[in-house]
Amino acid sequence: MIKIAMLGRSEGNGHPYSWSAIINGGYNEEMMKKCPFPIIYEYLSKQPRENLGIHGAKVTHIWAEDKEEAQRIAETSLIENVVDRPENVIGKVDAVIIGEDVGSRHLSLALPFIKRDIPIFIDKPLTDNESDLKEFIRFFEEEKPILSSSSYRYAKEIEELDRKELGNILFVDGLINKSWEKYGVHCIEGLCQLMGYGIEEVNNLGDEKNNIVYLRYKDGRQAIINVIYPARLSKYDIVGENNSKSIIISDSFYMFKKQLQIFIDFIKTGKRPYPFEETIEITKVIIAGIRSRERKEPVKIKDILK
Repeated sequence: MIKIAMLGRSEGNGHPYSWSAIINGGYNEEMMKKCPFPIIYEYLSKQPRENLGIHGAKVTHIWAEDKEEAQRIAETSLIENVVDRPENVIGKVDAVIIGEDVGSRHLSLALPFIKRDIPIFIDKPLTDNESDLKEFIRFFEEEKPILSSSSYRYAKEIEELDRKELGNILFVDGLINKSWEKYGVHCIEGLCQLMGYGIEEVNNLGDEKNNIVYLRYKDGRQAIINVIYPARLSKYDIVGENNSKSIIISDSFYMFKKQLQIFIDFIKTGKRPYPFEETIEITKVIIAGIRSRERKEPVKIKDILK
């Protein structure tokens, strides 16, 4: 049995509740109904109980800055141990998940585990700043067992697209809610599953609440990503050579479970499921979007980390 520690819980992010329940194969129903994120109970309760659980893995330890909340998450998602400090799980677990999404905090939280070669999954975004990205690149090059992605990498609605019907995808217009710093990565990772990698330039024409981000690829293709704080819809409008299509991203359970299963497979095999260069490019796009918004000018991806 692979023992996993769930670390961190940031405002607006309920992953420690949902991810732990998905891995552990169940939850306390009454407590999950009272979870601060009603959508979690909504999508978990629609699943037959046999769909919950990932064979051979269990979240056995949890830490959050607010210990009372850590206790609630533990009781809700069937986690046996609550610890006072993240480092207290060392020697007691086989792997770690950082389940909070403030990119600037990820490196400091991850370091004790990276240094000990403990496999770690870091919630999106990997980071939101250049200095920490430099450190993560060094660790990737040293082949440290680090994995990070948005769940949109595994969006069912993207996987099920008829690519032959669309033909070569020429343009995508994406929409998602909340902040660029935390949720732009969702839209970018999904975009890269649609159009591939090789983004050359980022131009954020918006502000902190309404990020309107124009992207140009090295081959001349274009995309627009709209991260609008109060948006209640997550979708992509896709223009292909042969046809056009709109898709709404809605199956959270599918993409969360697949993301977690991929990490557990990574723990077992040590084989990286996708090149770390993809995570680096996505992270650079997020950083470029912040810089472009602040400076009110386009930013070349090649200038990030210069």
